[in-house]
Amino acid sequence: MAKDAHYKVPRRRRREGKTNYYKRYKLILSRKPRLVVRKTLNQIIVQIVESKPEGDVVIAAAHSPELSKKYGWLAAKDNTPAAYLTGYLAGLRALKKGVKRAVLDIGLHRAVKGARVFAALKGALDAGLEIPHNPKILPSDERIIGDHIAKWASILMEEDPALFERMFSKYLKAGLNPQELTLHFEEVKSKVESSFSTVRGETNVSV
Repeated sequence: MAKDAHYKVPRRRRREGKTNYYKRYKLILSRKPRLVVRKTLNQIIVQIVESKPEGDVVIAAAHSPELSKKYGWLAAKDNTPAAYLTGYLAGLRALKKGVKRAVLDIGLHRAVKGARVFAALKGALDAGLEIPHNPKILPSDERIIGDHIAKWASILMEEDPALFERMFSKYLKAGLNPQELTLHFEEVKSKVESSFSTVRGETNVSV
């Protein structure tokens, strides 16, 4: 490690690989709330954050485990459909708080086309938030609704039932046939939307 008089130790969160301060600085310069999307091994987290001199303030947020607890989601909480629904829920909550525009903050996640962080972005966009983006980075509608998962489940069910049961054991234990994931997705999305029907009517937002 360099030790001359001009050496400056990087900030702790940068050393730990948690924050890119240059990117954060550029986002803050927009003077708009940030749509902060993070994913872990087990869940998706979406927050609408406003930067203030005293620190970040979370205006609205949604976590994918809420989809199960409040809206009956039976599938995985970290897949593409769950990411979309979490972004959708966070977007509706942001609208309820009066937020209409934001900028995307995916932190240190790689900007890979169709990634789950962009599924969350698509959910927030469909909720009605205005967020600058390149449409090419968004997942396809088929992936958003989980059609790729349902098709894979159908193939496994036909070709290797034992592997099907192992791969989708959590779905089956929860009482969901993975081949019906797209229908389940629409049902849960409808429940989320219905719970915010008044807000959407006031903001004149369409999906």
